[in-house]
Amino acid sequence: MIQTKLKINANKECSHIAPEIYGQFSEHLGRCIYEGIYVGEDSDIPNKNGIRTDVVEALKELKVPVLRWPGGCFADEYHWKDGIGPEENRRHMVNSNWGGVVEDNSFGTHEFMDLCEQIGCEPYLAVNMGSGTVAEAADWVEYLTADGESDMAKLRAKNGHKEPWKIKYLGIGNENWGCGGNMSADYYANEYKKYQTFCREYGDNHLYKIACGPSADDYEWTKELLKRVNGCHTRGISLHYYTLPTGDWGHKGSATEFDEKEYYQTIQQTMRMDEVIKGHLAVMDKYDPDHKISLIVDEWGTWYDVEPGMNPGFLYQQNTMRDAIVAAYNLNLFNKHSDRIAMANIAQAVNVLQAMILTQADQLVKTPTYEVFWMYRDHQNATLVESHMLPGMTGTEEVWVPALSESCSIQEKNGEKILTITLSNASLKDPAQIAIELEEGMQFAGEASITELTGEVHAHNTFEQPDCIMHQDKIEQWSGKTKTIEVGPCSVYKVSVHVKA
Repeated sequence: MIQTKLKINANKECSHIAPEIYGQFSEHLGRCIYEGIYVGEDSDIPNKNGIRTDVVEALKELKVPVLRWPGGCFADEYHWKDGIGPEENRRHMVNSNWGGVVEDNSFGTHEFMDLCEQIGCEPYLAVNMGSGTVAEAADWVEYLTADGESDMAKLRAKNGHKEPWKIKYLGIGNENWGCGGNMSADYYANEYKKYQTFCREYGDNHLYKIACGPSADDYEWTKELLKRVNGCHTRGISLHYYTLPTGDWGHKGSATEFDEKEYYQTIQQTMRMDEVIKGHLAVMDKYDPDHKISLIVDEWGTWYDVEPGMNPGFLYQQNTMRDAIVAAYNLNLFNKHSDRIAMANIAQAVNVLQAMILTQADQLVKTPTYEVFWMYRDHQNATLVESHMLPGMTGTEEVWVPALSESCSIQEKNGEKILTITLSNASLKDPAQIAIELEEGMQFAGEASITELTGEVHAHNTFEQPDCIMHQDKIEQWSGKTKTIEVGPCSVYKVSVHVKA
């Protein structure tokens, strides 16, 4: 039994938790877009304008705030004019990054904007810097957001959307240190300044421009980038960090078949995210002392070997309770850093890597990671409050990691304060007894809504057994300054409770 105390000062408000921290990512990769999100209007699968209604409803339940598209590596070979106009006239191309399959561009700009409108989320577009041109990027922004009689605005109207869209988030390139062009930081910075200059704002549309930041712990990239782009209308820099069980890209391990040591190695690798974030924030503090630029973790999650028999370029993997623990830890971490992290986008929404949703024909399965995002949605737009807890330790003789993670936030609803506490226990054997103590004169004041997600670490939902891993809810009455709870091994726990002075 792990015994610890969680101290919460609900009066000490730290930072706003941007809803965009709970963002999603959708790339033209494997079955994420085609079959996963888009099936076409002629499909027997229920759809609206070709977009699966079951997937839209599932994402709406998560209150998805923002969706990134079209990539990923695909973004830097994507030419947006190939995906507009009559479908029969759209260019067919080889998706050379992901499986060598033919991309017919039937899902393009209009379809993506429709998807975002159906979900009710902000679009986040990644501009092609790798194989594109400045003029192409500038035209895309104009096509999307310009009103009036410009050729781009008239072309948009001809293609069925007379009114301009609103676009807030614009990423200039993707992984330009790698698949986006193998650039150096100083070369990319100069290109970024040129691209962002010509990606103009039209009417009352205001762009939040995001520069391509580092991979994992490449602090030198962050340093060189910020030395050159700070003050150049840059609102954010991206960070990509994936959790690999072994830390070895050559052998990433199975999504469902792993031993205890490999499980704890996965937890150890995901906990490196804290070190990576702090390292980049230290660089940002030096070169952006006024904190005008935010960190955008727009690719994160687990990455395993693909499922047996699947196209290796499709990155389709199952999703177990191990992934739920990874998701909970990272979301708690992003909440804790919400003063500097303005957005995060897990990879990816459907059928790819650490997906929320798996689809097969007309079937849909919600993964354990989906359950965690559902549980944590109450943090969106809340205020992080001060909390402290000794996390305890767990693991094997070879791998020893902190067992517990947590974050706490507060919102006011109908004149009452609601405290949301999220916890995860990474131990496979030991439950955690946690004494929750409110400080500074606050106390629990009535109904507590409690949700727990737990199960054997290899357990996962399949099309044959879609409800193997599901959250369980209960209601309790809490009062006083302290409350002791027990969080089982390999579990995620959330409580939302009224508090008062």
